[in-house]
Amino acid sequence: MGSEVIIIPIIFGVIFGIYYLYISARNRERLALIEKGAEASIFYSKNKWVTPIWKVIVINLALLLMGIGLGIFIAAMLHYNLGVDEDVAYPGTIFLLAGIGLFCGFYFTKKLNKDA
Repeated sequence: MGSEVIIIPIIFGVIFGIYYLYISARNRERLALIEKGAEASIFYSKNKWVTPIWKVIVINLALLLMGIGLGIFIAAMLHYNLGVDEDVAYPGTIFLLAGIGLFCGFYFTKKLNKDA
């Protein structure tokens, strides 16, 4: 019973820790630039044709969900038609095809950045 109570604070602690490390690292980088006398313009993109982040998220999420759906479909076919154990077929094909979907999303995002 005590394990349920401690999981939520751990999750929030991890999220806070990641955010804190991100902010503190960014602050240290900028302070180092100020000490060297460099401009902070390197943090801003000079190219105005950068792909919007929402397009990248939509492409990757769509391909991830298609990969998961296809993985469930192929796992069901493996299980019912070929007799592969259900405990092996479902996680294996879902993770494999979700990973392939994310890899395709990375490829398409890279291609989208070149076109823009």
